[in-house]
Amino acid sequence: MNPSDVPVDLSIFELFMNADIVVKLVIVGLLAISVWSWAIVFEKFVLTAKTRKEADKFEQVFWSGQSLDELYQALAQRRNTGMAALFVAAMREWKRSTEGENGDRGSPPMPGLQLRVVKVMEVAISREVERLERRLTFLATVGSTAPFVGLFGTVWGIMASFQAIGSSNSTTLAAIAPGIAEALFATALGLLAAVPAVIFYNKFNSDAARHAARLEGFADEFSAILSRQIDKTG
Repeated sequence: MNPSDVPVDLSIFELFMNADIVVKLVIVGLLAISVWSWAIVFEKFVLTAKTRKEADKFEQVFWSGQSLDELYQALAQRRNTGMAALFVAAMREWKRSTEGENGDRGSPPMPGLQLRVVKVMEVAISREVERLERRLTFLATVGSTAPFVGLFGTVWGIMASFQAIGSSNSTTLAAIAPGIAEALFATALGLLAAVPAVIFYNKFNSDAARHAARLEGFADEFSAILSRQIDKTG
């Protein structure tokens, strides 16, 4: 039988087992990065859905006509995130400035109260956005670097294949195909890791921006409510 007619096993497992050690390291690294990226994607899906649900629930309670003091007392002892954390931070600053040292509610608002409340809400919004954007940098890094890592594995694999061809003096398809396939497998894995990372990075970054805009809108509305209170007690 002609050696060129011998069937060549190009299964993924065989490609990996027969690959050069450097190509193997690249493949293992890309697989690990891909798994970690999908773990982040899953975590962000859960976090985004939970954050949106909590914001909807809080807004429903806030605009239901319930006393702000009652709502603050109900939330002050909890570990809050999102819009609830923004509200609690603003109310805490409000109470610190409007109540006397002995808790006297008759004390007049201190100068610059509204500005301080606005600053507190801005800090709360920054913390919330930072929480939503945590680990997104990893997805962006994977999206930008994984194709080049895969390309490095491909180039190294092709170099190793040509060296093997040169030493064996064989240019048949059976001698060339496995090495080329091993090399291209690294590029395929690089793209497989990079494309979802870029797609979901853009999605979650957009979700974080929309939530930040929602928080800023609530902060403006709440600031207007506090401004009216200051005018009444001023």
